[in-house]
Amino acid sequence: MVIGCCGAGKSTLATTLHQLLDLPLIHLDQHYWKADWVETEREEWEAKVMELASNDEWIIDGNYSGSMDIRLNRADTVIYLDYPAIKCLSRVLKRIRMYKGETRPDMPAGCNERYDLDFLHYVATFNIRKRRFLYNKLNAWKSANKQVVILKNDIEVEKYINKLKFT
Repeated sequence: MVIGCCGAGKSTLATTLHQLLDLPLIHLDQHYWKADWVETEREEWEAKVMELASNDEWIIDGNYSGSMDIRLNRADTVIYLDYPAIKCLSRVLKRIRMYKGETRPDMPAGCNERYDLDFLHYVATFNIRKRRFLYNKLNAWKSANKQVVILKNDIEVEKYINKLKFT
């Protein structure tokens, strides 16, 4: 499971892990959003996440805290990309410029990249609002003898990937 702020690199890391470990890859955004950025209803979403996480092996990237426990109960490892907000904002702005008016590879058809002030505010305040929740959730999960990996920058991610390549 790969979690973290928008722009931290969840989808990029998940794709790299998929290629390295040859495990099925699931981008939650592709399953949550419908065309024109329409959200999936809560009950439908929970059923979908249960279905997605029911397989024995997978790599899932995305937060969606309302369904996080479903995934945590099935995961053996969680990677939290705990990046600074400024880095995430920078990457999100770069992504907006790169894909403006187009659909990113990790998104469903009909969800074209766009400039959205509410979304930028969400990214800018993610660590203030969500970091404590995520650390509390992961500390409880870690005490259940599951693997929790917290990576705070690109160098740590690169070291983690290199470690996996050579084990």
